[in-house]
Amino acid sequence: MRIPRIFHPETLTQGSEISLCDDAANHVGRVLRMAPGQALELFDGSNLTFTATIVQADKKSVRVSVGESREESRESPLHLHLGQVMSRGEKMEFTIQKAVELGVNTITPLFSERCGVKLDAERLAKKIQQWQKIVISACEQCGRNAVPEVRAPMTLEAWCAEPEAGLKLNLHPRASQSINTLPLPISRVRLLIGPEGGLSADEIGMTARYGFTDILLGPRVLRTETTALTAMTALQVRFGDLG
Repeated sequence: MRIPRIFHPETLTQGSEISLCDDAANHVGRVLRMAPGQALELFDGSNLTFTATIVQADKKSVRVSVGESREESRESPLHLHLGQVMSRGEKMEFTIQKAVELGVNTITPLFSERCGVKLDAERLAKKIQQWQKIVISACEQCGRNAVPEVRAPMTLEAWCAEPEAGLKLNLHPRASQSINTLPLPISRVRLLIGPEGGLSADEIGMTARYGFTDILLGPRVLRTETTALTAMTALQVRFGDLG
């Protein structure tokens, strides 16, 4: 049986004894029904992994003894910042989960003219918490030991206006160049993915003013969640660690 990987939000120290956070304790105690003496692998976002042994487990809490640590980076040499105009329901969750598996470092949800998501401040705060939990779960599954950040949502123009040392890309079905024609080397990319209806003409003009390069993925029009994952995969193949 594969040893379960569990994220702990606070810095881990070899030889200490800790209580798992509520979500992790529920997963270990209720879902996996693990018992004292069984092994876990812990990580705290620092690119270190720790062996751990359960010392107490019930349906409400789990305590573990933290063992040896080792540095184990699975991060891509390509730093990816995804600006994703928010999509409805499970589409956004799917995009976030798969983006983590594909090596994204930062995700910023965006509002645009054609964004179909309308949330008040309270519901938006809950969404951010939910999305960050999806990020953590994806890291536990795929083996990443650094946890990407889901930032607070912002407007498209505010995000485009942020300083960025790397290449800034906007997917456009009528662009004249593709990812394969981008010059090497590239170590940082800010990738903009629009909504289902695409960006408006004014928004496309705005991205150009902020130095974004329009690129084309292919002859077919892809859904927003497909576009994000296809673009990140292509970028990782050309500039990152997929090959």
